[in-house]
Amino acid sequence: MNDQAKITTEKRDHLLLMGVNRPAKMNAFDADMLRGLAAAFGQLDEDPELRCGVVFAHGDHFTAGLDLANVAPLIQSGDFNLGGKEGVDPWGILGRARKKPSVIAVHGRCFTLGIELCLSLDVAVAASNTRFAQIEIKRGIFPFGGATFRLPQRAGWGDAMRWLLTGDEFGADEAHRIGLVQEVVPAGQQVTRAMELADIIARNAPLGIQVTKEAARKFIEAGEDAAIAIVPHIRERVLNSADAAEGIKSFVERRAAVFRGC
Repeated sequence: MNDQAKITTEKRDHLLLMGVNRPAKMNAFDADMLRGLAAAFGQLDEDPELRCGVVFAHGDHFTAGLDLANVAPLIQSGDFNLGGKEGVDPWGILGRARKKPSVIAVHGRCFTLGIELCLSLDVAVAASNTRFAQIEIKRGIFPFGGATFRLPQRAGWGDAMRWLLTGDEFGADEAHRIGLVQEVVPAGQQVTRAMELADIIARNAPLGIQVTKEAARKFIEAGEDAAIAIVPHIRERVLNSADAAEGIKSFVERRAAVFRGC
């Protein structure tokens, strides 16, 4: 692990730990960080040993949002892409969809892109001291990392507009109430809890995890009929897999299954 990198990565068993690491700037994302996080997600998807990602932040805050002084020229030139040109876009705006699950742990300030990462990734854990805000509206721009469509989907129209249109700050309990995060834990325990959840996910059948995400994403993107239509295809892929045979065998033998992802 390179502790000097703006995005740190560490393989730990079947997990990839991805750390946002610019604490002197409250982890405000510059262009290098966007590209670095996309590259880390590319590593997660391509490494067959990795089954789940954990995103967290070094320092006192998850992120203060975009470093506009650094990124604004890219936005104005039309070359801004949230890291989607390299690796896999963590915000799920450009390029191919992420195949593998990820858990995110947030604390301190979690503004703009931080909220949108919570919405894009699969499970979010917040420290009780987390403060959220989607403040683009106060800077003359708008959220372009997915909040405009994912927050109404997650929280409902009224709650989404309450926070998107005002740019007001809200706390971890409100984030939990509206479904932005799935768990709130005491400050300092958020990364440990995220790793616990990721480890549980990683012990399950990788192929089953991936097709579960695929089916759920199909429902979100195309509706119930499309989601129903792909079930026979993914069912055939899973039921004929070695992991399915191992799952049945382990049940009969009353032992924990050992999955290989095939």
